[in-house]
Amino acid sequence: MKISDISVHRPVFATVISLLLVILGLVSLDRLPVREYPDVDSPIVSISTDYRGAGANIVEEKITQVIEDRIAGLEGIDKLRSSSRDERSNITVEFTADRDIDAATNDIRDRISRVLEDLPPEADPPEIAKADADSEPVMWMSVSSDRMSVLELTDYVERVLVDQVAAAPGVARVQVGGARRPAVRVWIDRQALAARQLTVTDIENALRTENVELPAGRLESTEREFSLRTDTGLRTVDDFRALVIGRGPEGYLVRLGEVADVRLGAENERTLARTDGVAGVSMGIIQVSRANTLQVVDGVHEVIDRLRQDLPQGMSIGVNVDRGEFIKASLREVAIALGISMALVLAVIYLFLGNLRATLVPAVTIPVCIVGTLTFMFMMGYSINVLTRCSPRSTAAARSASR
Repeated sequence: MKISDISVHRPVFATVISLLLVILGLVSLDRLPVREYPDVDSPIVSISTDYRGAGANIVEEKITQVIEDRIAGLEGIDKLRSSSRDERSNITVEFTADRDIDAATNDIRDRISRVLEDLPPEADPPEIAKADADSEPVMWMSVSSDRMSVLELTDYVERVLVDQVAAAPGVARVQVGGARRPAVRVWIDRQALAARQLTVTDIENALRTENVELPAGRLESTEREFSLRTDTGLRTVDDFRALVIGRGPEGYLVRLGEVADVRLGAENERTLARTDGVAGVSMGIIQVSRANTLQVVDGVHEVIDRLRQDLPQGMSIGVNVDRGEFIKASLREVAIALGISMALVLAVIYLFLGNLRATLVPAVTIPVCIVGTLTFMFMMGYSINVLTRCSPRSTAAARSASR
């Protein structure tokens, strides 16, 4: 017996099944993740290395090529891309679709651990991360103040705001842009340095040997035990100015303040965040993979509204970029398009049949079919997005078939 015959002879049973499909569809709609694009976790691993003070050609020769030569022989590599710029090396490794991303990341970590001795000692250890489609921030917020400097803003953002925003549901981490952390900067006067027959290496060696804190052991007695530590005393700008860096031609002590301008400034002055021409600090919200973008954005807005009540005088938080607004507008247009399509379909059916009762049948079945489809979308791992193509579980198979 066909389903249509059962529906005709048992209308109550058909009504119950339709209501059940609608209820399950509405429950699935509340649990389906909402995002701008489908959740596609590409098997990509990125390697980033910082080498402060080095030019692009030195970074390419000393870091990028060394790491590339070591990881080039890994199994399953499809593409290997790299870029070298001043003070930073970026390497992107894309694996084939059937390669497990966790196993590939572990293989790269193993190769990198063997190449650390070949990298310059001044370079930071390489940072290895699994790149995915959700690595871009879903929100960008700006923090500015007419009473605080950027150094003070950075300190407040990292101590107070970042932890509270990161605690919002669905937030993976908070990316800080335009941050300026305090540091003692030394601007060398080369003429004064040459007049005292010293070099930059002498200054570097003095800073390395004096501005360090080392364990000094323990002091033990029969009843007490104390931990000892070395105290360099280099805590203020004046302490750095008084640092002895060598001896002059006549044997007198040369201090750092005599050959350099020492002052408190930003650790990195090459980055800056501005909003409407006002300097400040930006915070980028990166969501957890497969999280509901709209719920993440709404949760961050609630945290921002609560934080605004306790901000220091003169400080303000604004939202510069909000992908949730675009997603809401897109879904709104989809709902309008569905309503217009349904109205046109019903109008065409009524014009052809000329019977209102016959027109009411598709008027009921179309919404039931649309809402019922949401249940199968939830079961198969789909998400509500602008371009729903395939579920996360079938992504690797789809990419393999396309190749």
